[in-house]
Amino acid sequence: MLVHNFSTEMVAAQDRFELWEEFAVHSHMRNWIRSDHEDDFRATMRVLDMGDTQISTMTFPSLEVVRTPKLIRQQGDREFYQVNCVLSGAGDVSQGAQNTSIRQGQLVLVDSGLPFRGRLRGESENYAAMIIQLPRDLLPLPWKTVQRVTARPICGYQGMSGVLWRWLTEVHARADEFTPADIPTLRSVTADLLAAALGGCLDAEDTMTPESRRRALQVQIRDFIRRNLGDPSLSPATIAAAHRISVRYVHQLFAEEDATAAAWIRGRRLERCRRDLANPHLQLRPIHAIAAQWGFIDAAHFSRAFRAAYGMPPRDYRQHALRGAVRESASALHG
Repeated sequence: MLVHNFSTEMVAAQDRFELWEEFAVHSHMRNWIRSDHEDDFRATMRVLDMGDTQISTMTFPSLEVVRTPKLIRQQGDREFYQVNCVLSGAGDVSQGAQNTSIRQGQLVLVDSGLPFRGRLRGESENYAAMIIQLPRDLLPLPWKTVQRVTARPICGYQGMSGVLWRWLTEVHARADEFTPADIPTLRSVTADLLAAALGGCLDAEDTMTPESRRRALQVQIRDFIRRNLGDPSLSPATIAAAHRISVRYVHQLFAEEDATAAAWIRGRRLERCRRDLANPHLQLRPIHAIAAQWGFIDAAHFSRAFRAAYGMPPRDYRQHALRGAVRESASALHG
């Protein structure tokens, strides 16, 4: 089982902070923690555990986190980077000579091999964050390069940081679907995207290995495609222009995964159309309008492509899917 869901509300109020402390120690690096809400610490954590690498989401009211030299010595030889992507709330983080404030939409990296302190707090609601923890040696950037960006706020919505943020959001949403066979890919893609995000902040992409740059570019291109599926002009040529590479290189990147760019675009468009056709809230929307929304400007071409992919015309699929939704609703209503 890769996913662990945890809530302090499984125990009495006075025991919640101690339970959180125990669980956090087992799932992440060891830190000293305290909170202004220790008498009733309502918090949640969801961890995708990949052995030496974790992707987590956490919510809590407030927390002070301190990593001391003594705790560093107790950790052992393996050292980690931890990245905090702030979903709500704010905080202050210090490591070495660097002191910074972070807020919603920013990410910050700390190094487990050096003392640090963080004060994290909710504002109108609980503090919430996505957390990456991965071994230092998994990140394809030199240690000295990474030190230039520790405890510094990075915008999570721009450039490769935005790609990383969307990747983590997607991984969190699909965490229950992954199997142990997916772990190597999840680890390497996460590390490569983090390296690209940090490298972009420091103009240090050249320190990444060619393989890491290529994998990060592949994820970036797929992210670009998903965000532009509704554009009928989306093609290998527009992808190449947006990423300042040749059309030939676009084809090479997809060929490495036994696919073509055009087929990948078509598959994502068809999947979005299939999802909308099965949505009861969109049942009055014309099929051709749904197809056009996702980049199919020729209704006849869309119908042929949909039938080839799903074994029936889009109209039949919609009727079949909506009948199933009605049956499920009626079954739930009558128990």
